[in-house]
Amino acid sequence: MKLTELKAFTPARVVAVSDTSDTDPIARRLREIGFVDGEPLQVVGRGPFGADPLLIQIGFTRFALRRSEAARVTVELAA
Repeated sequence: MKLTELKAFTPARVVAVSDTSDTDPIARRLREIGFVDGEPLQVVGRGPFGADPLLIQIGFTRFALRRSEAARVTVELAA
């Protein structure tokens, strides 16, 4: 499922970050800041208007991502 579909406070793991082009700078940056295969995360908040941005927690670090950025991240529910 896409990160945008994950319910709040549901533990999940990153499966992949999809590139929209050969040189997708956003996908590259997401991987650089920690969105890598197997990394645990969860959605801890959503913006008030259209649920944009999403507040994502990886470890002790939180990131605010636009829905268009979060849609690049594929996740699976943590067991």
